Amino acid sequence: MDTCLVLTVISDDRPGVIEQIANCIDQHKGSWQESRMAHLDGKFAGILRVSCATEHLESLSTALSALESQGIQVLLSQGQSNQAVNLQSINISAIGPDRPGIVLELSRAFAQRSINVAQLDTDCSSMPWSGDPQFEAHYQLHVQSACNMDELQEHLDSIADDLALDIQIEEPTA
Repeated sequence: MDTCLVLTVISDDRPGVIEQIANCIDQHKGSWQESRMAHLDGKFAGILRVSCATEHLESLSTALSALESQGIQVLLSQGQSNQAVNLQSINISAIGPDRPGIVLELSRAFAQRSINVAQLDTDCSSMPWSGDPQFEAHYQLHVQSACNMDELQEHLDSIADDLALDIQIEEPTA
C-alpha cells in the first residue's frame, strides 16, 4: 500500500537542490508526484507530494530529514487522501496598486464563506507608465456548490473599491 508525504523544502538557492531531493526520493523507492517550487529572495522553496510503499516510509523520511546536513531543510507531513465532494473550482485575479492588506482582505472574504484556497500566486512589479508598485494575486478556489456567488461578487466589488483593485472572477467549472 502506498503512503503519501507532503514535503515543504527550503534552502539557499543554488544549482542541484532539486537533483539532491529527487535523488534522495529515488534512492529510498519514493515517487515524486506533484510540486510547486520557486526562487524567492535568494532562497529556494517548495512543496511537493511524494508517494512510497509503506515499508519504505521510515527510511525515506529519515533520509529526507538528513538533507539538512546539506543545507536543505525538509518538513514532512503525512498526506490525507480525503477529497471533498461537490466542490467547484473558480479562479479569481486581483491587480492594483501595492498596499498592505490585500491578501488579508481577499482571504478573509473567502474564509468567511468557507471557501478553500487551493492555490495562491502573488507578484509585485511596476505599473506600466508610472513605475509605481503593482500587486497581483491569482487564487484558485474550491467552493461548495451552495456558495452564493452573487454575494461573493458583491463583497469582492466592495474590496475592489476600498483597495483600488481590479478583481475578476472566472466562471465556476466542475
